[in-house]
Amino acid sequence: MGRDSVRALVVQHDHVSPSGPVGERLRGRGFDITEVCVVPEERHLTPDVRFDFPDPREWDLVVPMGAPWSVDGPGVASWVEPELRMLAAAHDADVPVLGVCFGGQALAAALGGRVERAPRAEMGWVGVETDDPELVGAGPWFQFHFDRWVLPPGAVEVARSAVCSQAFVVGRSMGVQFHPEITAEQFGLWLENGAASHMRAKGVDPDAVMAEVKRTEADAARRTHALVDAFLDRVAMPTP
Repeated sequence: MGRDSVRALVVQHDHVSPSGPVGERLRGRGFDITEVCVVPEERHLTPDVRFDFPDPREWDLVVPMGAPWSVDGPGVASWVEPELRMLAAAHDADVPVLGVCFGGQALAAALGGRVERAPRAEMGWVGVETDDPELVGAGPWFQFHFDRWVLPPGAVEVARSAVCSQAFVVGRSMGVQFHPEITAEQFGLWLENGAASHMRAKGVDPDAVMAEVKRTEADAARRTHALVDAFLDRVAMPTP
């Protein structure tokens, strides 16, 4: 933290996964944010791109966001493996990481855990059981995932659902399985890019979920701001 300003690197894995209220709150806390997109829109169906991740030691915080792919999927290994090395390097250099959904799974895998298929998908708003509600509230939090992580060595699970671990802390970093960044605009982009068919296949009505996202958007953003504040104050950059 030897700079006059604090800098956050937000890793946006595709064109429909912006940081939303997460980035909004980081800016409110004084972070200068740089967002990079790994898979450009024109490669969304062929995501085996090459991407050069920056040195995480140049940043004060790294925030890998969600993605529609699996961390261990063969179609994205070309950039997932370099990303895992980058996240491991951040941890080794004591640079905090806030991993969101895919980003949380990637953080777990980078630090010696792994990613596996969940027994069932979670889609829509889900409350979580939390051991530390001042850090990770009970929600409800927005979920859209088919995979789950196996905790890396030394990680402390903070929250869970009936399906999987929902939050963990390791060192100055935290991974969350849910999507605190969700907005109606972002969810609309997901629906346009394949999420609607996935939801209907699982018996979930995307229109009903969208209506709930719109209805609760302001409350969800407040919960997200509190989550980011708690992460920064208690995990990433606690006052000595």
